[in-house]
Amino acid sequence: MDIAEALRELAGNLWWSWHTNAIALFRDLDPDLWRRVNHNPIAFLAEMPPEQLEQRAVELALESRISYALHRLHEYMQRGQSWGHVHAGPLHATPVAYFSAEFGLHESMPVYSGGLGLLAGDTLKSASDLGIPLVGVGLLYAQGYFNQRLDASGWQQETYPETPTDTLPLQRVVDDSGKPMLISVETRTGNIRAAIWRLPVGRCQLLLLDSDVEGNSPADRELTSRLYGGDSNIRIRQELLLGVGGVRALTALGINPGVLHLNEGHSVFSILEMARTEMAADGIGFQEALSRVKGRTVFTTHTPVDAGHDRFDSGLVDQTIGPLREALHLSHEELMTLGRVNPNDSNELFCMTVLGLKGAWKSNAVSTLHGQVSRHMWQALWPDRSEFDAPIGHITNGVHVASWLAPPMRQIFDAYLRAEWEHAMGKPETWEKIHNIDDGELWEAHQILKTRLVSYVQRQVCAQEAAREESGAACALTQKRLDPSVLTIGFSRRFATYKRASLILDDEQRLERLVSDPDRPIQIIYAGKAHPNDEPGKHLIQRIFRLSRDPRFMGRIVFLEDYDINVARHLVQGADVWLNCPRRPREACGTSGMKAVFNGTLNLAVLDGWWAEAYDGMNGFAIGRGQQHADDSAQDRRDAEALYSTLENEVIPLFYSTNEHGIPDKWTARVKHAIQSLAWRYNAARMVVQYAQECYLPSVGAQASTTTSSA
Repeated sequence: MDIAEALRELAGNLWWSWHTNAIALFRDLDPDLWRRVNHNPIAFLAEMPPEQLEQRAVELALESRISYALHRLHEYMQRGQSWGHVHAGPLHATPVAYFSAEFGLHESMPVYSGGLGLLAGDTLKSASDLGIPLVGVGLLYAQGYFNQRLDASGWQQETYPETPTDTLPLQRVVDDSGKPMLISVETRTGNIRAAIWRLPVGRCQLLLLDSDVEGNSPADRELTSRLYGGDSNIRIRQELLLGVGGVRALTALGINPGVLHLNEGHSVFSILEMARTEMAADGIGFQEALSRVKGRTVFTTHTPVDAGHDRFDSGLVDQTIGPLREALHLSHEELMTLGRVNPNDSNELFCMTVLGLKGAWKSNAVSTLHGQVSRHMWQALWPDRSEFDAPIGHITNGVHVASWLAPPMRQIFDAYLRAEWEHAMGKPETWEKIHNIDDGELWEAHQILKTRLVSYVQRQVCAQEAAREESGAACALTQKRLDPSVLTIGFSRRFATYKRASLILDDEQRLERLVSDPDRPIQIIYAGKAHPNDEPGKHLIQRIFRLSRDPRFMGRIVFLEDYDINVARHLVQGADVWLNCPRRPREACGTSGMKAVFNGTLNLAVLDGWWAEAYDGMNGFAIGRGQQHADDSAQDRRDAEALYSTLENEVIPLFYSTNEHGIPDKWTARVKHAIQSLAWRYNAARMVVQYAQECYLPSVGAQASTTTSSA
């Protein structure tokens, strides 16, 4: 066996990223290099000469492990009797095309910013595990979202380093002559061209469009540089490329999707492009073509905040999709009505979400409560229906367990649960034996993970301080005060103001008593980015940073810079408590709390998003009772008091109450109940199966029925 060749094959498919045995191969070869290249196996192999690689593999006796991992990959790719093989056969002829503006697959593949992308990545990986034919469609952002650093005042600074494509597991799509395949999209100001890259994700694939090609204007070459950057003109052209260009990429590759699944509104121009192809192929009019496309389109909305839905003015819409409109034989006003709630209001902007809701036969929110909020937001689209009858359902999100589950917890599940538990995680009975886990064994596994988290945080704080050329005081105190035995609260997410990262900081005197209690202290680890244009979000980060430098809190309140999948993984695996305190009902779902559950971390959260439907009184902790005050400031005060009260009266006493063996047995009992009651429901396998059964297969079945009837 050629060791270097075998490792290159493993590195070429992101399958390795959710299989711990494969990850361990690269890490064990050179832990420092593995960390330095941000866990990127292709960059890792480029840095290590083949002779050194061979020598290290022999020294560590890795040959058999490499062979085993490669055999598992081959077996995985060839496995026929998957769920999709048995239950989703029609999709193999006409697969699902899953469009998303971002995909969070791994920290080494920086084409994501946060929850939307992580959901898309988890969906793609779960579809692969289930054997459901799904093709992801996105954009290849050369500079990703951004790298975050805080200056000496705690103000967020953004940098945009390029990620060379040769360090990513990408395959450039070429035509029959071996030249890069290009697609082209027309606008009033010229055509936008894009190359196509293919990324293997287990049995699935992700297609990424790259506009940095010859023939484009300098501005259009930059279109795929940054995620969520630039003004409205850049945003609508990115969304044109994603939606229309994505459909043309599928066509160029001979992929005929039976279902379009549009993950949020960024890609809904794909509906119009699909209608155009139907009109051209069968000589039909726009309304019939739109009806056909609607019958195979699924639209998922994620945004309960009105300002989060993309809207564009009439002139920008015409400048961008005017040529497509003409190909559809629509007037400008006819096109604009497709994106307006009130078709008769000529002053209303074109809303991408409205086109998605109008152009899909199945629309869904991502939690029960979010479904209610979405029906209320968009009820005016169906004036003849009540809010409760608006055709927006819900499929609650889930997480790809293998991507987020820590190895010590996996070992426990392997030992105590039914055989092949990963293939039956959506069944409640799979988790019934969770209460048989020995308290000491569970607690020891958690302490290992928390110790790893504390060590990681200490290293990062010291590195951050050194980068700012500071005195080292924060480093020294974090080394001294951050303690694995202390109740540790984790908080990591986008720093939008409605997520209220500072809720626990609102009463500094009360907080000081909590962190400095000699017998039962707490410590808080924060991470997250604010959008570059979000000044209030940046001020929140700055406030937390300054508190972390306050002598009262230094070493007990920490902010980790440059939040990414790696930071999130450490936090959800090692924290004792996962804090989530959005201003209800503005959290669509909140999947980070699900990731925490699988790792034995308890949620302390406002009853919003998924937690509103998941909390049963004993599987975590609730902040408040789900009330919604008409005044935001009044709600914030009430929720802050509820947070402090729950911490002081429930969370802290339970955590520090130990038995004669020093184990918090009542705490571990709650952890076990959380896993048993939540794990079977909030995994991405359940979510993807639900999409397949309720959305994908009915779409394909309806098309087959129509075809048969026509014949």
